[in-house]
Amino acid sequence: MEAAIITIMALLFFAFVALGVYTTVKVAKAAKRGVDRTLDQARRTVEDTTLRAKSFGQAGVAGELARLRLSLRTSMRATQEALQAGVGEDASLKESLDLFHRLSAHGRELDEDLKRLEREPDRAWVSGQLTELTRRTEQITGSADALRRAARDRALKFAEDDLSSLSAQIDVEAGALRHWDAPETAAGSGTPGAASGRAETGTAEGWGSPVGPTAPGAGDEPPAITARDPRRTAYPWEKSTRPETTT
Repeated sequence: MEAAIITIMALLFFAFVALGVYTTVKVAKAAKRGVDRTLDQARRTVEDTTLRAKSFGQAGVAGELARLRLSLRTSMRATQEALQAGVGEDASLKESLDLFHRLSAHGRELDEDLKRLEREPDRAWVSGQLTELTRRTEQITGSADALRRAARDRALKFAEDDLSSLSAQIDVEAGALRHWDAPETAAGSGTPGAASGRAETGTAEGWGSPVGPTAPGAGDEPPAITARDPRRTAYPWEKSTRPETTT
């Protein structure tokens, strides 16, 4: 019995140790990913700032290469953020995101080519490559811009349709809320003039003798029609009437 208890306690101890190690590893990996993302974002910010400074501050081949890289990176990053933000609400954008991933491979390849050409000492040869590099850049950025704009137009169309539907429902509800007066039901089940028409008939139907208006007998007086009690309906904001006290 004691051996079984010791075995169970040892197993629990090792289980807690393993759980602690697993949790520590997961936390360390999550922290490393956070640090990597921060470093990547900082590096991209530095590169973008450097490229922007070169595109405005340098002329010739160096400035043109910086301008192409900056245009490529800006377009691809904006499209990636737009598609990733929209795919959570619109599953149809998943295919567009897959196409963008394929386009990103070409974009990274072009960015690497432009980066290598920045270190190329033969500026005349690089200048001869600018026409083809510009064409490739415009082709990739044009495709990325088309995906981004289509996704944005799709989101705007859905928002407009939802707003139109919501406005129509609100108009119907507002119209229903304005009909607060219910139609009054007529007192009694007979129609006016029916009794008087029967009383003024000159002869009985078929073979009867002439008859005159029938005078009401004792106890046959019609009941008096009284108005509806305006205090019959109680509202939450009304105070209850205190009963009168007699002295």
